[in-house]
Amino acid sequence: MRLFRRKGLIKEPKVSILLVCMGNICRSPMAEGMFRQRVAGRSFPVLIEIDSAGTHGYHDGARPDPRAQTAAKRRGLDISTLRARPVIAADFERFDLLIAMDDDNASALLEQAGEEHRHKIRLLLEFAADEGRRNVPDPYYGGMLGFERVLDFVEEAMEGLLDEVARIAALRATEGASTADAGADPAA
Repeated sequence: MRLFRRKGLIKEPKVSILLVCMGNICRSPMAEGMFRQRVAGRSFPVLIEIDSAGTHGYHDGARPDPRAQTAAKRRGLDISTLRARPVIAADFERFDLLIAMDDDNASALLEQAGEEHRHKIRLLLEFAADEGRRNVPDPYYGGMLGFERVLDFVEEAMEGLLDEVARIAALRATEGASTADAGADPAA
């Protein structure tokens, strides 16, 4: 039996993650770079889409802060090609998880999200083993040590976030297989 898909009728299964801070030039691009690296090192049954954005459009189109780039580079992460962008209404429909760096940004996302999308908004440090911390501090007004500290916090949450994405990916793969079976031509 042959399976085929009509273009546009059946979407490829994927899991989409949006990492969010205030200006999208420090915390969220560093988290995006590390998450991309970790996803590349694991196998998933579906495509994983990763992006970052800011709750405020202060730096729209800007590269990550040079200090963020330097700190990331020290850990083997190249975030120099990323560009800041604000969160837009379509992001709530497009992404499965919107991961905020702190309570303020989570609140801003909740204000912008429709009721049907609020469950997608989570804090990054919810995925860390140390349950005592909630917020990844904003290093913008500090020195290099603050950027290194942010990467430490991000790293602590990566394994838990990867496990959550793997869980969602497994569900999507199952859903995708069911959809593909439903789209099969019985005469083939």
